Amino acid sequence: MSTRDLYTKAPEDPIWPVPASGSARFNWEYDDGRDRLLALYQKGKDKQWDGATRIDWDLEVDPYDPLGTPDDVLTLHGTRHWDRMTEKDKGDLRRHYAAWQFSQFLHGEQGAMVCAARIVESVPDLDAKFYSATQTMDEARHAEIYGRFLHEKIGMLYPINDNLQGLLGDTLRDSRWDMPYLGMQVLIEGLALAAFGMIRDTTDKPLPKQILAYVMQDEARHVAFGRMALRDYYRQLSDAELREREEFVIEGCHLMRDRLRGVEVLENFGIPKQEAEQLSEESEFLHLFRKLLFSRIVPCVKDIGLWGPRLQKAYVDMGVLDLGDSDLDLLMTQDEEIAERLDRERFAVEERERVEEVAEAIAQGGADGAEGD
Repeated sequence: MSTRDLYTKAPEDPIWPVPASGSARFNWEYDDGRDRLLALYQKGKDKQWDGATRIDWDLEVDPYDPLGTPDDVLTLHGTRHWDRMTEKDKGDLRRHYAAWQFSQFLHGEQGAMVCAARIVESVPDLDAKFYSATQTMDEARHAEIYGRFLHEKIGMLYPINDNLQGLLGDTLRDSRWDMPYLGMQVLIEGLALAAFGMIRDTTDKPLPKQILAYVMQDEARHVAFGRMALRDYYRQLSDAELREREEFVIEGCHLMRDRLRGVEVLENFGIPKQEAEQLSEESEFLHLFRKLLFSRIVPCVKDIGLWGPRLQKAYVDMGVLDLGDSDLDLLMTQDEEIAERLDRERFAVEERERVEEVAEAIAQGGADGAEGD
């Protein structure tokens, strides 16, 4: 089935052209490069995987409760609208929310793929080009996986959110080579990682848990790459140049925060936009969710050296300044460990099942032989 037929509201044009600017930079210096970045490049090569085989696509998913979402985290819960909903309506609401969330993940991953390819083109350092090439492949795999999950398991997609599209456009139109790092690696990837993590750690459904855990294992490397490259580069910039980038971060954070309300879902259930926005603003769960979504962005921004007074004030106003003290390295290590543990547990179960099947076959063969005697 065409993806267009699955959209709640199909895009008018399936292609979004973003005018490219800036220079493609070749580097004729083929020395070894930076040890830390080359080690990350090696890890990127070693950790490549196939989404068609590592993920168990035979696992069943109920499209009307794909994530096991409790009633009380749904924005309409406790409102007059909820009281009028049937069980079927509530299942439809869960399906729409999951489709909306994973559609934004999908669109973001395509954006990450394009940005990673742009970094290969524009970054001046060859070691960074090498690593970005592995990331481009990672992001292609993620887009493939999220697309398959939406097509085969949910059967519904949402268009890209306007604010996410705006931030992607701003990132790609900027001619400065570091902006795809800042817009994608720090802001969009950082926020996506936090969203992935919250769903990964709360869902009791095995297929989305696998998908999110394995994607996050890759993303931990991507954020580490952005931190290394930008930390080195931003030490060389003037105060004025740093302020320009801080303004970009402030605007991007506001866009990302405002994108996370799922107003489009409520509108599809007949709720006027203004009321949908008000209900989303009043949701206690969404307040907590939106704050936690910055748990990866704020410490990363601080780590790369963008921590001027205006940026700190913006984070105070958003109620997320305290997240700057989070241990980003620990979070990334945990992302890696969770994916590896999930692999060990899955393969141990599969091995036990194979042993039991062999034992059963042997026992059955013995029984058949005894009957023949």
